[in-house]
Amino acid sequence: MTDNNRESSRKSVFREYAEAIIVALLLALLIRTFVVQAFKIPSGSMEPTLLIGDHLLVNKFVYGVRNPFSGEVWVSLQEPKRYDVVVFRYPRNPRQDYIKRIIGLPGETVEIRDKQVYIDGEPLEDPRAVFRDDDILPPSRQPRDNFGPVKVGPDELFTLGDNRDNSHDSRFWGMVETTALRGKAFVLYWSWDHEETGVRWNRLGQRIE
Repeated sequence: MTDNNRESSRKSVFREYAEAIIVALLLALLIRTFVVQAFKIPSGSMEPTLLIGDHLLVNKFVYGVRNPFSGEVWVSLQEPKRYDVVVFRYPRNPRQDYIKRIIGLPGETVEIRDKQVYIDGEPLEDPRAVFRDDDILPPSRQPRDNFGPVKVGPDELFTLGDNRDNSHDSRFWGMVETTALRGKAFVLYWSWDHEETGVRWNRLGQRIE
């Protein structure tokens, strides 16, 4: 083999690797943008459903194909449902992601009286909610335990954290626009307990409900 042939062969191999890497990166970007994305839980607002140090996957395709910049739905698949655990852009800082549970749907009236959630005047069964503070705070102090009533707009959602006494959610900063949704959380793929410095093996692969 001549020097020119060797050089040509090396260039061909390099080009094949480069093309494979570029294709892999593009596929990864497309998957992250439109199909699935990983997130980490930094706070305890969703305890006990989600713990600090949980790593989860979010289905970005479940509600449809969206414009990655505006959040506008290009192809609709299904509407967000009550009790879905969703990741969204925080209304007060769109560069920050929040995770909460959907409680109020478009057109519904939401009210909280002494920690009990009411939807259109009817008490809501809320099996995932936990309360760790027996005190009932008056609305004049803060809206944690007494809130509303407020009506959810046509393109909005009312969200709450499962750890109701320690969650910064729609009671404090308002509704989540549906265009702000990133997707629905569906599975834990890793969980690390920083206090115990160990893996929570029993949580790996757990579905998020």
